[in-house]
Amino acid sequence: MVHLIVAEKPTAAKKIADALLDSYRIIKIGGVSYFESMDKSIIVASAAGHIFGLQEKARKAYPNFDLEWAPSFKKSAFTGKFYKVLSHLGKISTETTVATDYDVEGEVIGYNIYRFLCSKSKASRMVFSTLTTNELKKAYADRKDGVNEGLAQAGLTRHYLDFFYGVNISKALTSSIRAATNRYHLLSSGRVQGPTLALIVKRELEIQAFVPVPYWQLNFITSKNAEGEKFPEALTFDYEEDKIWEKPKAQEIFDICKGKNAVVDDIETKKNKLNPPTPFNLTDLQSESYKVFGFAPSRTQAIAQNLYLQGAISYPRTSSQKLPPSIDYKAIIEKLARTYPVGKILVGKDLKPNEGQKSDPAHPSIYPTGETPSKLGKDEEKVYELIVHRFFAIFGQPAERLSVKVRALIEKYPFFCTGVKTIAKNWLTLYPYAKLEELEIPPGAQKKGAVLIVDELNMLDKETQPPKRYNQASLIKELERRNLGTKSTRAMILQTLYDRNYIEGQKIKATNLGIRVVTTLEKHVPELVSEELTVKLENEMEGIQEGKNTKEKVLEEVKAQLTQTFRKFRQQEKEIGTELSGSAAETKEKQDRIGPCSKCDGELKFIRMYNGSRFIGCTNYPNCKNAYPLPYNCTIEKTGKTCEKCNTPILKIIRKGHRPFNMCIETKCETKKDWGEKKAKKDAEKAANAEGSNAESKEKTETGSKSDGSETNAPKEKRKRAPRKKKSNSNPEAL
Repeated sequence: MVHLIVAEKPTAAKKIADALLDSYRIIKIGGVSYFESMDKSIIVASAAGHIFGLQEKARKAYPNFDLEWAPSFKKSAFTGKFYKVLSHLGKISTETTVATDYDVEGEVIGYNIYRFLCSKSKASRMVFSTLTTNELKKAYADRKDGVNEGLAQAGLTRHYLDFFYGVNISKALTSSIRAATNRYHLLSSGRVQGPTLALIVKRELEIQAFVPVPYWQLNFITSKNAEGEKFPEALTFDYEEDKIWEKPKAQEIFDICKGKNAVVDDIETKKNKLNPPTPFNLTDLQSESYKVFGFAPSRTQAIAQNLYLQGAISYPRTSSQKLPPSIDYKAIIEKLARTYPVGKILVGKDLKPNEGQKSDPAHPSIYPTGETPSKLGKDEEKVYELIVHRFFAIFGQPAERLSVKVRALIEKYPFFCTGVKTIAKNWLTLYPYAKLEELEIPPGAQKKGAVLIVDELNMLDKETQPPKRYNQASLIKELERRNLGTKSTRAMILQTLYDRNYIEGQKIKATNLGIRVVTTLEKHVPELVSEELTVKLENEMEGIQEGKNTKEKVLEEVKAQLTQTFRKFRQQEKEIGTELSGSAAETKEKQDRIGPCSKCDGELKFIRMYNGSRFIGCTNYPNCKNAYPLPYNCTIEKTGKTCEKCNTPILKIIRKGHRPFNMCIETKCETKKDWGEKKAKKDAEKAANAEGSNAESKEKTETGSKSDGSETNAPKEKRKRAPRKKKSNSNPEAL
């Protein structure tokens, strides 16, 4: 009898093994480790995300709906190692417990592993929201028979739909360019990507079409009253009409008031309560992190996932703004207060969280577990402390604010100044990230009948402003409001739009290519960017999850609809390609240029070679051979900035699993003078760590290890090494 527990990632597998097994061996096959209890009855193994993915049974022109699930190692050798281990363990298991993340994607990962590799064993499901020992033990003891069929089928449907739309639309767009120009240019769109881009483009077209309307504003500035009492800071009083649309009217009021002082006519005082914030869900965390630290939503999501895998916070991919009573608030706060003294304010208090309206059937809102995380990077520490202080704040008492509105007359014309100050901080003490405007109106400006000396009277010429562009955080909030995408995918969709050169900038601007893709599709096949259709499909997938609909029914309806849509697309293919091709080339050319050349009057641009390598060269080549190398195996983004030392463009370098950094392109710049020393030091540390890790790994495999770090005298387990396959010269991850 062998009980196999399948986690989603290696870090989670280690946490589960430490929680459930008193002692275990670490077995390594082909570079992948799993954990085996000393009596060999329980094995905890890991996937590496999706072990299986959808692929076309045969390469066909669009639309192709003939798909199959296949092992992902055909595209990723790394995933293949985990597939081999799970395939072996699935053959010997009598019960398989799915312990992947409890959401749509996690259920698909576990469901596919069970049905393809472990189907002869009994299935069960662990449900947990934190990787803490107590919760994992409870989840194991309370595991349910079978998998969550509704969640799994909804997840499978989502994968099919994303493939139906994403791959087929991308094929169609790319084919249209080829039909029009006989050239290859990759364009893409998708079920959610298209409507998201359409939302951005709609805002961009509104901005472009905006015609400003002039208006005028009046105000006066005062720094003392007629009794000679000076105010700590000058006060600005605004005329009661925020916008005066006729200049003669504004000029008339200005001329009458000019050279005269103001008399305080009325004082209105009001106390307001400011309730504590609600707990974080993923969207709220992404928005706050962007606002406070400037972190992109995808960055915040990755950091939160790492904190979860360390057991420091609960599962981050949640929509909930609620905390169930089963969470031991008191114990968590007592633990956190040891590191964060401000939390001591709550110790011993009657704790009741200020919850929001949104809920999630799978997970509560994000909260710290009280477990101390280790080895946090600078950015990770910032996000963790944000979550900790937010958790404190939701238990605080409402803050109290005093608002004072003063009306002052110049002749018969009323002007207003509103001051506000915090008179009881309460939860604000627990949450230092809340920045509130404070303006205290001094007593000398609050006396009815007091004469205020007018230092300046202003008539301001202004114009109405176009709609604001979205930033990354506000766009993700808007997608959530419109029910476009999921909490897990919205940040990824946004990044894809950047990668495809459809959008640019922190204040998100649609490029000419992004605008042309949307306007062309709206003209010829509007169904492919329809927000209503996307929301309808989201609702149907929720119906599958709740058992009110079936995967087969939804997919057949979508196939019929898309067949008709792509028939219409093919009839207009060349026309669509003609409309898109110019913008595609223009946007690519613009995106490739990064700044002026320092050696001539040309421009520096990214140059891509036939073998996939790239460098920066001058547009005046061969007359100018100025060139700079670029790092490999990374994503490179323009920053629009130049180095103060060498005056060359600064690029952002992004490598998976590493913190992004900025660098100029001049290899001999003095900003890089200590890079060699840092690399040598890092290489030495890495070698030392590897040597220690190898010795420790060898010792654990030979003697076994208990979860508390002690050792047992288990015999060494011999494993046969699978025959090595010849390495291919191609890069499977680039396919």
